[in-house]
Amino acid sequence: MTMRRALWQGAVAGLAGAAVMTAGEKLEQRLTRRPDSYVPGLVLTRLVGLPEGRGRPPRWRNLTMHFGQAALVGVVRGVMAQAGLRGPVASGMFTVVRLTTDQILENATGVGAPPQTWPRDELVVDVLHKAVYGFATGAVADALAARDGPGPGQRHAARRPGRHSDAGPTRPRAAGGARPGRG
Repeated sequence: MTMRRALWQGAVAGLAGAAVMTAGEKLEQRLTRRPDSYVPGLVLTRLVGLPEGRGRPPRWRNLTMHFGQAALVGVVRGVMAQAGLRGPVASGMFTVVRLTTDQILENATGVGAPPQTWPRDELVVDVLHKAVYGFATGAVADALAARDGPGPGQRHAARRPGRHSDAGPTRPRAAGGARPGRG
């Protein structure tokens, strides 16, 4: 696994996931008449110490935080995919990472409140949209990583399925995918 590949693949996957999530949000908002959220823009405003002003933050702050956070958190999914953590289970694990990241940033800046205090309908909508992001990001990260072959975890599982403390690590692949010492 090369970390550089995992980083750019994850960022690309995160941006793709944000685009899919945003499209889903816009569709949901048309159906439910729910207004746009300016929470991401306000979080960014407070994180970098910009003046808050009155009313909602400028749209560019919202988009910068929305897509910037998606790309940065997507890096985690890129690393997961390169390591061999792929598929729906990995995307489910990653969705929790995205939800957690949102809550840390929103609560640390005082913009949000813990999810257990939210109205149920708002919580359901947020979890649904973050799951769309998590699974869309995962699909892209997995597809990009698959071009590089199986990850170390997948190679380990192919040798001996399951989790065994006595199995030992797999040998790393050399540049170009060949195993060291195998021409």
